[in-house]
Amino acid sequence: MLRIGATLGLGLLACAAAESQTADEYQVKAAFLFNFARFVDWPPQTFKLASDPMSICVLGANPFGHALDEAVSGKSIEGRKFIVRQVADIVQAGNCQILFIGAREKKVLQNAPLVGVLTVGESEGFTAGGGVIGFKLEGGKVRLEINVDAAEQRKLRISSKLLSLAQIVKSSGM
Repeated sequence: MLRIGATLGLGLLACAAAESQTADEYQVKAAFLFNFARFVDWPPQTFKLASDPMSICVLGANPFGHALDEAVSGKSIEGRKFIVRQVADIVQAGNCQILFIGAREKKVLQNAPLVGVLTVGESEGFTAGGGVIGFKLEGGKVRLEINVDAAEQRKLRISSKLLSLAQIVKSSGM
């Protein structure tokens, strides 16, 4: 059953990338954020209890409107419900599993203590600057860049299925 769910989730990721020309950009990105939880393994100490929620946080201004809340409403993965939180700084982000950093936020991630936090951004050079997953628009479609070195530093394991959908990049200076 888990394999069917993973295959379905991977299909949704691919469809989200292909259909983004007609869908709202941030609805597509919200769907990606939800689905990333299916294809990333967090370190064991990330969750204290099996019932702890999966926390998706937005740093700075929220470009999603209600799209992110709607994307995760009533959903769970491996028994974990989702919560969406707004955070004001990197320190607050340490309690998040997925952290979205919008284009307006120019945060330096390489020295940030974010073990167990999947950092996702949309600014140019985000992954080269130490972010784990970067969104980029190409021909009206949302594409992914993944920095596997940054994921390893944060003790995250990304599924080969998700990696196959992305362009792999290296951090500057690594």
